Amino acid sequence: MAPELLNKCYVEAVELLKQLIATPSFSKEENHTATIIQHFFDQKNILVERVGNNIIVRNKYFNSQLPTLLLNSHHDTVKPNGGYTKNPFEPIIVADKLFGLGSNDAGGALVSLAVIFLHYYESEQLPFNIIYAATAEEEISGKGGIESILPKLGNIKLAIVGEPTKMQMAVAERGLLVIDCIAKGKAGHAARNEGINAIYEAMNDIAWFRNYRFSKVSEWLGEVSMNVTIINAGKAHNQVPDGCSYTVDIRLNDCYTHEEVLATIKANITSEVKERSTRIRPSHIEMQHPFVQVAVANNINLYGSPTTSDMALMPFNSVKIGPGDSARSHSADEFIYLNEIQQGISTYQLLINNYILNLQNNKS
Repeated sequence: MAPELLNKCYVEAVELLKQLIATPSFSKEENHTATIIQHFFDQKNILVERVGNNIIVRNKYFNSQLPTLLLNSHHDTVKPNGGYTKNPFEPIIVADKLFGLGSNDAGGALVSLAVIFLHYYESEQLPFNIIYAATAEEEISGKGGIESILPKLGNIKLAIVGEPTKMQMAVAERGLLVIDCIAKGKAGHAARNEGINAIYEAMNDIAWFRNYRFSKVSEWLGEVSMNVTIINAGKAHNQVPDGCSYTVDIRLNDCYTHEEVLATIKANITSEVKERSTRIRPSHIEMQHPFVQVAVANNINLYGSPTTSDMALMPFNSVKIGPGDSARSHSADEFIYLNEIQQGISTYQLLINNYILNLQNNKS
């Protein structure tokens, strides 16, 4: 991208991001930022499809016979924590840092992908369509976000998911499985050592969760991890409890399905098991995929992400890459470096250009 064009895209991206920062957009309350993004494209005479608080736009020469490249990021944010010393809804630039809630997660990626979509909007003879989707409810994995618009997106060949990754490319992402367990006992008087203590029954199972290791270790995501994070039992100091409930947070690698992990758990513990969430599935893209090969050829670092994103809800090939740093997400006085946005725009364009060339060369 020529320097003057890059600068034009950068200025437009930063202006849009400032508007978004100044507008609260907590999960399920993103209607105002959705309107801002809709207006951004309306002003350019680009047809916008709005589904709830999700915004969808398609390239000018969209052809339903072609596969589609999806550019996706989210415009919802978490609520600001109590550590803020700056107004979270006031976009302030200090020493190349743009401060504000959502600036880093995932505003920088959201606006960078928006201007990249504009860059390709009028391109003819692309080997694929391009859809840009600014989605809601990512922070809570809500059903009103990316999942609600998947039927409208058609044949997605690849998704670029914009999240703060320091422009490294996540080619795999951990899945999440949350289960609630109940260990059963028998009530009795503590003074007479009556009953069966459900806490002790639970302790045996909790020890299993602590010590068990799944044998398959992922190249990108390592081992499956299991952590007991909540426990409740007992009503009185002198009564042996007849029930002990506890919750287990399980992060899956790409070697196991939720069903396989659940089967192993149920075969090894005596507690009753009820799965709370099985929607967040691990994802993985093959290293031979042309887009991954383009990243490798351009010295983009590849990694496996321990955090989840909308990738988990996408039943097609996807990668996660964007400007900003995940370590800043959800932190007080959130910010993104302006040069990170500039780098994000130029790197997205570099990758997509080379992906197009790769597909065209292979076709010929």
